[in-house]
Amino acid sequence: MATGALSLGSLAICNAQSSIDYTHSFNLKYAPHLGMFRHLAGEDPIDQLNFMADKGFKAFEDNEMRTRPLELQKQMANTMANRQLEMGVFVAHTIYWSEPNLASGNLEKREEFLTEIKGSVEVAKRVNAKWMTVVPGHLDLKLPMGYQMSNVIESLKQASEILEPHGLTMVLEPLNFRDHPGLFLTTSPQAYEICKSVDAPSCKILFDIYHQQIQEGNLIPNITTCWDEIAYFQIGDNPGRKEPTTGEINYKNVFKFIYDNGFKGILGMEHGNSIAEADGEYAVIEAYKAVDDFN
Repeated sequence: MATGALSLGSLAICNAQSSIDYTHSFNLKYAPHLGMFRHLAGEDPIDQLNFMADKGFKAFEDNEMRTRPLELQKQMANTMANRQLEMGVFVAHTIYWSEPNLASGNLEKREEFLTEIKGSVEVAKRVNAKWMTVVPGHLDLKLPMGYQMSNVIESLKQASEILEPHGLTMVLEPLNFRDHPGLFLTTSPQAYEICKSVDAPSCKILFDIYHQQIQEGNLIPNITTCWDEIAYFQIGDNPGRKEPTTGEINYKNVFKFIYDNGFKGILGMEHGNSIAEADGEYAVIEAYKAVDDFN
């Protein structure tokens, strides 16, 4: 009897494992990042990309792509092309977390930003990226908000002139006050106002669902209002910034809304894993299969 129980237990584990190991067909383009599956795929970035494709993911994002070695960028681009993984965002410039840059109107900092945008054009071409993340940086507490807004808009207009001939889009990411206190851009209405003022196809919104749940909530109505300026989504549950199903956000309903409204872009999985090591990596895959099951 003991032997039989052990056999049945082993069979149950094998069945659970096999239910995870086949390639899943997701409705939306969820994009993991490097390190998310390193216990299952290994430390090599190419092996990790292949693992993502094997599990049915259709996209990939990499905040650090701009600073990765040139040869690795090329290798990753080739792997993504071969495995039909679409490249998501990378961070396009130096983010000023504790001092003002774009909001200040400082011409040297603006020029630094524009120079980095020009460099990111070459990265985007190399890795077949269409989008790059832009964060306007810290508030300038010495200036009224109206002046700061004008300074940011002017910088982004000039950046748009660099990006537009290449068919590239910078996506502005509002960040929440709790994790990133003191930043200029925090809300979706503010990002919407900026995009309408810049008035260019190369300047759109990155709607990070985790950040906006903390900052303003009311997710689906705010997504609806901003819809025509949103080019990219990012994901993380709250509290904890882990995979969907670990917090308070009803991701199945949010994803269904995004899908039903015809979104064809990428949703970056910019979060940690709630469980450590390989078990946690399998849990991430299962969580996305669960919240993507809305048809």
